[in-house]
Amino acid sequence: MNPRWLWAVLLVCLAGCDNSPHPQGSERTNTLFMAFQERSPRYLDPTASYANNETPVVYHVHEPLYGYHYLKRPYTLVPKAAAEVVQPHYLDAKGQPLPDDAPGDRVAESVYDIPIRRGVMYAPHPAFARDEQGHYLYHALTAKDTEGKRSPFDFPHTGTRELVADDFVYAFKRHATPRIEAPVFGIFAEYVVGLKAYGERIRAEDKALRANLDPADRDKPFLDFRRWPLDGVQALDPHTLRIRIKGKYPQWKYWLAMTFAAPIPWEAEKFYAQPGMARNGMALSRWPVGTGPYMLREYEQDRRHVLVRNPLYHLDPYPCEGDDVDRAAGLLADCGKPMPFIDRVEFNVEKERVPLKSKFAQGYIDVPEIERVDWGVEFLADMNDADATRDRFDERGFRFPQTVDLTTWYMGFNMLDPVVGKGDTPEREAKNRKLRQALSIAMDWEEGYGRIFLYKAGDAAHGPLPAGIFGSRHGTVEGHNPVTHHVVDGKVLRRPVEEARRLLAEAGYPDGRDARTGRPLVLNYDFQRAPTPELKAELDWTVKQFAKVGVQLEIRATDFNQYQEKTLKGKHQIFFGGWVADYPDAENFLFLLYGPNSKSKHEGENVANYESAGFDKRFRQMQLLDDGPEKQRLIDEMVTIARADAPWIFGYHPFAAGAYAPWVHNGKPGVMGRDVIRYHRIDAALRAQRQAEWNRPVTWPLWGGAAAGLVLVVLGWQAYRRREGAVALAGKG
Repeated sequence: MNPRWLWAVLLVCLAGCDNSPHPQGSERTNTLFMAFQERSPRYLDPTASYANNETPVVYHVHEPLYGYHYLKRPYTLVPKAAAEVVQPHYLDAKGQPLPDDAPGDRVAESVYDIPIRRGVMYAPHPAFARDEQGHYLYHALTAKDTEGKRSPFDFPHTGTRELVADDFVYAFKRHATPRIEAPVFGIFAEYVVGLKAYGERIRAEDKALRANLDPADRDKPFLDFRRWPLDGVQALDPHTLRIRIKGKYPQWKYWLAMTFAAPIPWEAEKFYAQPGMARNGMALSRWPVGTGPYMLREYEQDRRHVLVRNPLYHLDPYPCEGDDVDRAAGLLADCGKPMPFIDRVEFNVEKERVPLKSKFAQGYIDVPEIERVDWGVEFLADMNDADATRDRFDERGFRFPQTVDLTTWYMGFNMLDPVVGKGDTPEREAKNRKLRQALSIAMDWEEGYGRIFLYKAGDAAHGPLPAGIFGSRHGTVEGHNPVTHHVVDGKVLRRPVEEARRLLAEAGYPDGRDARTGRPLVLNYDFQRAPTPELKAELDWTVKQFAKVGVQLEIRATDFNQYQEKTLKGKHQIFFGGWVADYPDAENFLFLLYGPNSKSKHEGENVANYESAGFDKRFRQMQLLDDGPEKQRLIDEMVTIARADAPWIFGYHPFAAGAYAPWVHNGKPGVMGRDVIRYHRIDAALRAQRQAEWNRPVTWPLWGGAAAGLVLVVLGWQAYRRREGAVALAGKG
């Protein structure tokens, strides 16, 4: 063998020593690499989207009327699709103007006249494409035309148009649709003038439109909301939107900062309501159309999603206001520069936390998950556990800024369930309440998320409201939950498990057995994720908490999409839920226990399906009030009612911390702003350099093998020459 061939093979092997999960050279591009766990988002349609894992896409593709200032704390509303944040004017029952400080019970109607930003264009999409005569190219497709198409960008032509007020009118009307889950229709219908009646009309119109069609057919004719006016939402002119709501509702401005208030162009819905589109996976729920900084360009189910810069995005300067901490952290360095800074955002599935964390530490993931603010907490816990880990992260320059989180986690009971729910008789109601109270005492959150699972650390909750929101008494002695805790020597302590056992016996289950039948009490825990190995310890701990009072807890784990279906049908029993604040007001947490917001009855976010006349009455009164003593009194009374009824086992309010690779700039964790990618900037050259330094191939086995091979080749060559020499001498003899 020629030794030069051996060196050639060696060099090829060394060139291939790259363990990056991304294509070679992509680390030098202006791309942000992130992960997502489990399944792809279910709804990217802004009317339907209400899950945290959907926000990285919907809040970057769509622009609501308002948003939140990225740096300011407390959170401050700023205009997005709107030209300014407006104050409503008030009318009495006769339609006469009222002063701005009029009491809520005098206000019959609040009117918001919102100017829409001019010159905003939709991202390129085939729904807007026209021919030279101005006719839409793709609004009269047949099944043959859509055959083989899997993406709207499989069509060769795209177009655009300017955002107008009518797009918001269409979006608000669309909440009445019977064709998709519209989770806030119940809330909006309470306030937007005429929306409830509009919903009844739309259901009738949709039924008539589909009267002679196969109900199993996935293709549905275009339901054109432009045909039916809605009194409460109108376009006064192309750039002025009027919204009329019933009464006074100070929190309404916060709803306008969510994608439920994002515009929807009728052309997009018309485009997707054509033969073959649904069969090929093309709908607003998967391929959204918006005016935001990014557009979804690639969607591989449960594998990969890619956002690319919207080439038509309007001027959007980086903020220049922040506090001294922001300035010291370099968060004001890009003041006034146009956003977004990043051209491409790639999300790749990582089902297991360990490889995800490993890739982040290696530099192959820039931010673990943009919508989760618990990753930094986990990495900080790792650093506290091991000095070597701390030294490694500190040396490499990773950043984990920590803050207070407007979030709560809890276990809930389905109040429609005959065993753990409300009960169908006064006697059963009282016994079921004691069962829920007993289990609430048994769940020792201080142990679980204060001493054991530090990766998800937080403060034990005594009610639904985290600190940092008006009305919360979290962290004070007077704010403790007397059902689950008592005060001993000035300290708030969890009640002993003996009290839980007593309540359980009074509920009819002494030692965890039905007093009538003697059978053990077995409850079902409908967990909303697959039971991966890193979750096993938590699930085992939860089972042990119930076992302390003799109750058997069975884990019924599903993925999140299946879990949503189960809760919509009311088939769940005990569940684990969390809520990240949509807006910084107590209503946004208390509405999770508001009866008309029931998940199984009204498709709302009250997954416990809790109903209480006293709670609901005070909730409606609170909604009329600005922050003040009267609002505080009502909040205290609602929390007291919820504690006694125990529809939730109040869990914990977690800490929050971001996780950013050293080349990611402008990272600031916050639960309110969901459109944070547009603020981020990356140094791709530094990333490429650090990846190369941190992931140098271990080459000594190759060099050692090459050296050994070379020795063998030389020895073989020498043996060959000696043999040839011996043959030559023999020939001469």
